[in-house]
Amino acid sequence: VRHGPHQEPAGAGPGFRRARVMSHTAGIDVGSTYTKAVIISSDGEIAGRSLRRTGFKLAEAAEQALDEAVVAAGLDADGSSYVATTGYGRFQLPARQLNVTDLTAAAWGTRFLYPGTRTVLDIGGQTMKASRIDEHSQVRSFRLNDKCAAGTGAFLEKTARDMGYKTEEIGPLVATSRQQVAISGVCAVFAESEVINQLSLGSAPADIMHGAVASLVDRSVQLMKRVQMQPEYTLIGGILRFETMARVVREKLNTEVNVPPEHLVQFVGALGAAILAQRRLKKLDGAAGDDLREAGRPVTQ
Repeated sequence: VRHGPHQEPAGAGPGFRRARVMSHTAGIDVGSTYTKAVIISSDGEIAGRSLRRTGFKLAEAAEQALDEAVVAAGLDADGSSYVATTGYGRFQLPARQLNVTDLTAAAWGTRFLYPGTRTVLDIGGQTMKASRIDEHSQVRSFRLNDKCAAGTGAFLEKTARDMGYKTEEIGPLVATSRQQVAISGVCAVFAESEVINQLSLGSAPADIMHGAVASLVDRSVQLMKRVQMQPEYTLIGGILRFETMARVVREKLNTEVNVPPEHLVQFVGALGAAILAQRRLKKLDGAAGDDLREAGRPVTQ
């Protein structure tokens, strides 16, 4: 966890932070494909959220996602007291007060939703991460697959494109599959040749897509085994929007897994960052309260 500059109005005394403790905090997950923002209140309720494509201007994407989340929360432009960033572009937002690693943010976000979580699998557009965490949301072991697109959401998106389908069509397409076609998925480039070959053999696109999902799950489970996975298992990331992905993981592990609702599954990292921002703000609030007591001044409730 790294702390950035916390700018306060000129002349603000230690009571300033105390007066703002009953306000909201923001978590922004600047991913390589999508940027997500979540606003939570001091009692942990999600007040607003936003998702947009990251593109090439990371700082701009983060600022716009934050602005949209603030509006969704029904707050004024300055309604967020403390901003924490995470993800690929977490250092790009100048207005941040705190930045945390995506592993740490995911740990806090998953345990907020599922307190019994001990193993987290996060499949993003460009990376796949498995981590084992403890009851205090501390990461005890982790493994990344960021060397090849075959282990990420990009692999499924490319497979869909090779067959003429859009990303949003992956879920409905796989749902019509009757049998799984084997796709090795060792390399995203080689997988393209496999897809073309299977199409020439008359295999149904739905069955090929099902095979691509199964290939990704195999790589996911191997990564989870390397962190000495323990139940409960929680799966997060944009690819988990597709119910087939979670179903195949359940079948592979032969056990139940947690998957956040579709409207939250991409926001877990941003949620974790917002939670850590609340914790940090409350610590600052406590320090401000101590300062006021020592000075013999009343503490604003």
